[in-house]
Amino acid sequence: MAKGRRELLQRDLDIDRIRKAGGGRKPVEKKNPEIISRIEELMCHDTAGDPVTGLKWSRRTTRKIAAELTAASIAASKNTVGRLLKDMDFKLRVNRKQINATKNPDRNQQFLYISQQRERFASQALPIISVDTKKQELIGNFKNSGSKWDRKPVLANDHDFRSEGAGMAIPYGTYDTQANRGAVFVGTSHNTPAFAADAIARWWVQEGCQRYPTARQLFILADAGGSNGPRCRV
Repeated sequence: MAKGRRELLQRDLDIDRIRKAGGGRKPVEKKNPEIISRIEELMCHDTAGDPVTGLKWSRRTTRKIAAELTAASIAASKNTVGRLLKDMDFKLRVNRKQINATKNPDRNQQFLYISQQRERFASQALPIISVDTKKQELIGNFKNSGSKWDRKPVLANDHDFRSEGAGMAIPYGTYDTQANRGAVFVGTSHNTPAFAADAIARWWVQEGCQRYPTARQLFILADAGGSNGPRCRV
């Protein structure tokens, strides 16, 4: 303490620092400069990237890379590897559905036609709805995501067997793009074209005809899958 007091009285010290400049443990890349080149060697065959943004990603985990560095006599934890990868412009990435298996030459024309139809219906104040079937859920005492404040945990079945449920809830969503209003109709049997047509008919009776009393046309946007498939027959 006496030595520290003398230093404070004799020198102009930076009181905002705990250690003097250059003190403390050195980063691993300073102690082992070869670690960067070694990581690049490990990643060279498992790396993809974006030539425009310069971002890179890999399927290797930081734990595996740290283990391989340790085997090469370079001590580094998985957290250190993660920090170095960020400095090397790597980022965590997930799979993205973007590759189109079938390339239809008329694909762009189809979307242009849909866009033109939407503009025509919107200009005439005609109804436009977007429909889709949402995630199906078992009806019964089954575990589901979510939490609530309670004194005791809510007990649920240990297995999600469909035979133990009262049925399957099938939510069919209908979104009115003109009015920015949505509606959900829940079925308990199967996701069939008849169920989809019935849900749209119910929406029209309950909301559509009141919102668009003079409309004689309805524009439906669907993803052409499941009950909305183009080859389905009612």
